[in-house]
Amino acid sequence: MNSDFIEALKNKDLAEIRKISKSDLHNHAPRGGNKRYIEEWKGIKIPDAPIFKNLNEMNDWNLKNIKPFIKGVKGYEKRIEAAFVQANMDGVRLLNMSFNIDEVSEYANSVENMINSLKKIHLKFAPNTVFIPEIALGSYMDTDEVNEKLNEFLHYDYFKSIDIYGDENNLFKFKKVFKKAKNNGLILKAHVGEFGCAELVQRVVEELELNQVQHGISAANSKSVMKWLANNKIQLNICPTSNIYLSRVENYSKHPIRKLYDNGVKVTVNTDDMIIFDKSVSEEFLNLYNAGVFNCEELNEIRENGLKLLHNV
Repeated sequence: MNSDFIEALKNKDLAEIRKISKSDLHNHAPRGGNKRYIEEWKGIKIPDAPIFKNLNEMNDWNLKNIKPFIKGVKGYEKRIEAAFVQANMDGVRLLNMSFNIDEVSEYANSVENMINSLKKIHLKFAPNTVFIPEIALGSYMDTDEVNEKLNEFLHYDYFKSIDIYGDENNLFKFKKVFKKAKNNGLILKAHVGEFGCAELVQRVVEELELNQVQHGISAANSKSVMKWLANNKIQLNICPTSNIYLSRVENYSKHPIRKLYDNGVKVTVNTDDMIIFDKSVSEEFLNLYNAGVFNCEELNEIRENGLKLLHNV
């Protein structure tokens, strides 16, 4: 048990919390960085995000307030830089960050050039962070095109996990893609249970043979689903602030992460889209503590849950 982390939480000392090793396993690369780093680089002020009614509102806000100022390969790489800078600042020892499979277009569709760029940025800005690069798919994508692109990504043996996001009811068409990813040793993840029902979480995990779920908070609405997740050791990578800003949860004190934890579901604490939500992993832990959701020892257990993958890397 890490007494330093527990003491830092008890003292509500954010600077000390940042010094303790932690993970971020749910981070979308172009949106996962330090907001002030981007502001300083561009000489702009990114406004504070409002509470959004849904994902469409958030995406529209991003298109208006962030994307127009960060264009091209230079802008793309600066956003990736910002994510590694943030990880280094916040004591993130294990970073699992996703890259949309179409983002290779920033490198004239050269997967090799993309990988070389990511390696350089990682080593320059967060050399002490163990990095697990992840391929991200959108549920709207054509499965044949995805399958073809995936072959090239897998050829380089660089990306170690795969995730899918979008319409939660439209994930099943990717079963063959996920089977290929599994056969190549990738960690299998999907965004489900952020908006969809508890039963959908279990069905997607079963059919895509997932190892982990991004969000999955609706599972808290079903005792049987929580029991199934716990029995099958399925990890939920939860982003509390994201759930609040996207109107899935009213506040930290009412977040279902407590109910999931009490029912034996393995949970981790993560950032999601930090350039928008502006909450670090350390702040997420402190917010859950301040809201009385968990005590220090429980939060330390959750912190250690996220770091267990270090032993397999």
